[in-house]
Formats: sequence, C-alpha cells, structure tokens
Amino acid sequence: MVFYPKCNSVQITTLTFLRYTSISKKIWAFGMMQFAHASLKNTKGQEFYKLLGSGKAGFNPWPDWTVYALLQVWENEQSAEDFFRESSLMEKYRKMSDERWTLFMKNKMARGKWAGKMPFTKHPDIPDTIPYVAAITRATIKFKYLRKFWKSVPASQSPLEFNPGLLYTKGIGEVPFLQMATFSLWKDQQSLDAFAYRSKEHVKVIGDTRTLGWYREELFSRFQPYRSEGNWSALDMAGLDLS
Repeated sequence: MVFYPKCNSVQITTLTFLRYTSISKKIWAFGMMQFAHASLKNTKGQEFYKLLGSGKAGFNPWPDWTVYALLQVWENEQSAEDFFRESSLMEKYRKMSDERWTLFMKNKMARGKWAGKMPFTKHPDIPDTIPYVAAITRATIKFKYLRKFWKSVPASQSPLEFNPGLLYTKGIGEVPFLQMATFSLWKDQQSLDAFAYRSKEHVKVIGDTRTLGWYREELFSRFQPYRSEGNWSALDMAGLDLS
C-alpha cells in the first residue's frame, strides 16, 4: 500500500478496530477496557483517547463481545507511528486479536463535546484526490429518554441497509445504552449527505433530538481517511482503496 505524505506537524486521528473469536480472548479484551488505561493515559504525543466497546449490527445497543475499538487523537502522525510500532500495549493487542484494522484520518469538521471537551482540530490539508469520508457521532443520552431514543433507532438506521454509498458502519461506545457513538465510512461526501440530510427517517430523528433534547452531551465530526493498515473482512469486501 502506498501512503500519502506524513502529517508530522498537525493533528491526526486514528481509529483501531480489533476482533476476537475465542471465549478466552473475549474475556481478555473485556478486561482491557479497564486495564489498558494505565498504559494509554501516559502515551507520548497522544492528546485524547477512548477505549470503546461495540454494539451488534444495525446500531443495536446490545454488546458485540467480539469487536472493540480504540480511538486516539495525536499531535502528529509521527507520534501515532511511534505508538503503533513501539507500544507494548499494541503488541499485546496484536497477539490477542484475530483481526485488526487502523484508519488514519484528518478532521474536516467537528462540533459539540466529548467528555467535556472538543478533541478534534480541523486539518489544514484536505486534498480533493481522496473521495472517502468518515463520520463519528457520539452522545450521552439522558436517562429519562432512553426508551424513546432506542425505540426510534431502527427507523432512523433503515436507510443504511443496502446503501450503495456506505462502505462500513459500526456502533461503538463507552457505556452500553447511555454513552453511544457511531462510526461510518462512505464512498464520498455526497453519499453521506444524502443519508444525513435527505433521508426522511434520519431527518425526523434529528428533529426529535432538537425538540426533545435527548442528549446531555453530543458531538458530530467528519474526517478524510488517508491511510489504512491491517485487514477487516467487511471492508475487504467493500473495496476500500487508499493506495
């Protein structure tokens, strides 16, 4: 794979997905949701991170015990490379996981807060040569609106099924049901905009969110993916090409 020029002076974001198949590996991965903090919190060049579990297909709130994710925001690309190459924690993840995939991304826009702060800074260099766009949305749902929110999810997500512009999507989050996020990867900006702003089901949920105030905190961000490392079966079939 041919990489694009390094971003050694500006912020980048990485999102790593890890898959585990055996029961013993799943137990280990669940434990690392707690134990990995000791290593991650002192990582050089890292500005923000979140250890994330995942939900079942279709933005289902019930946990998918086979897939976990690590979101990291870096001062620059070199800091990310140093971590993935030298970190003993990442070496453990590589040994224990059966499938691994890391996406390097430049932030295009972001609004809102995550854990009381805005972690993403807009990147100054977004080339037109890469059509792909990734979106991360995250929210802390007010407890009194949990039932209403999750009742609305199936309809809002139905336009994603068999969507030709969608390469991959996964529900991720820190706390099941309460602190949820979505990651989606699209062929181009037009495909994402068609879902976000012209899908009547999704537009209705956006309207309900503003009217009812479902969230205590929310964040919406878009990125340009420019580098991909590892293998992820769903993406292999989707045809992602960052070469």
